[in-house]
Amino acid sequence: MPQNKGMSERQDIDLAGFERQLLDRREELSALAKNSEEARAPVALDQTMQGRLSRMDAMQGQAMAQETERRRMAEIGRIDAALKRIGQGDYGYCVTCDEPIAEKRLRLDPSIPTCIACAGGSV
Repeated sequence: MPQNKGMSERQDIDLAGFERQLLDRREELSALAKNSEEARAPVALDQTMQGRLSRMDAMQGQAMAQETERRRMAEIGRIDAALKRIGQGDYGYCVTCDEPIAEKRLRLDPSIPTCIACAGGSV
């Protein structure tokens, strides 16, 4: 990750607002993770309690819940990295090229670490 090479903290964006958005989203994701613990639990294989198709449906539901949790944890990781950049005064600068990230891009996803050019033209 590039270091803050003579850059000062961005004054042209609402850092406090972005930090608040990031913290709110992190709290929301943590609550969702807590509420979905049961859906990710191992599926009981007791055939006296449910039939084969019901068990397959339950296993599919569990797999989907686990993938959702994996994505949720990845987003929390991106949020934590963005919060760290705020603390270091690097927030709003591309981690690849050190150029400012467009405010419009940050509003779309406040945890985004790269400018549009370094992201290869994708959002």
